[in-house]
Amino acid sequence: MQEDITTEFERIRPQLRSYILRMTASSADTDDIVQDTWIKASQNIASFQGNSSLKTWLFSIASNLAKDNLRLKKRWTEDANDICKQEALGNRAFFEEAMNIRKTSAQGNFEIKEHITFCFTCISKSLPLEQQVALLLKEVYAFKIKEIAEILSISEAMSKYYLHVGRSKMIELFDRRCAIINKEGICHQCTELNGIFNPKQNAQEELMKIEMARDAETKDKEALFDLRMKIVQSIDPFESGASDLQLHHLEHNRQVMEAHLERA
Repeated sequence: MQEDITTEFERIRPQLRSYILRMTASSADTDDIVQDTWIKASQNIASFQGNSSLKTWLFSIASNLAKDNLRLKKRWTEDANDICKQEALGNRAFFEEAMNIRKTSAQGNFEIKEHITFCFTCISKSLPLEQQVALLLKEVYAFKIKEIAEILSISEAMSKYYLHVGRSKMIELFDRRCAIINKEGICHQCTELNGIFNPKQNAQEELMKIEMARDAETKDKEALFDLRMKIVQSIDPFESGASDLQLHHLEHNRQVMEAHLERA
């Protein structure tokens, strides 16, 4: 059994890391939680009865550890990206470091599709924790309702409820805020940041390479959300061509929001 768990843990480690990062917005916390997941799984092999898959069991351990980490922290506000943008505009060191990453790192590229996944991480942190977790498990990591119920130790009916409410709220937020979907949306960060990091690149041409942006005027809100999820599913935030730049940006947002919420 130890060998089976070791093999499965190594197989799903990249998924666990991206999952925990999207919950916590902290690379340091992610590494600690993933390591603690392995330790706890190793110590509790005897408790695994085989009623679920090893993957579901390991995600359950990781989810509980991440939820414990987040339980006493305030949820981010829906306008987190606006707040962090204003802080960034007055933070010369942030932009200097970002530009250095852009110039020197092999994973320092800026791509709009990667910032779309970044935006999903920040906005999903405004949901109640259980809704965020259910949404991630189903929409990004393709767990079934029964598996989500096992991971969260809740009923299947409650899993469906969290998923429905969380998905509906995210659709509403993206429709209202995202300028890619709604031309009147307040958030233009994807194109604004493309202009900063890729000044010679046409942001609109880059957007038209993304199915979601091409179909924004013809697809309904549910379909556009599904297209957004396809983008999130396709990108590993630790391994992508923009990971160093986006992780730097995410750490900035985490620090800004934690300070902001402490003052609130």
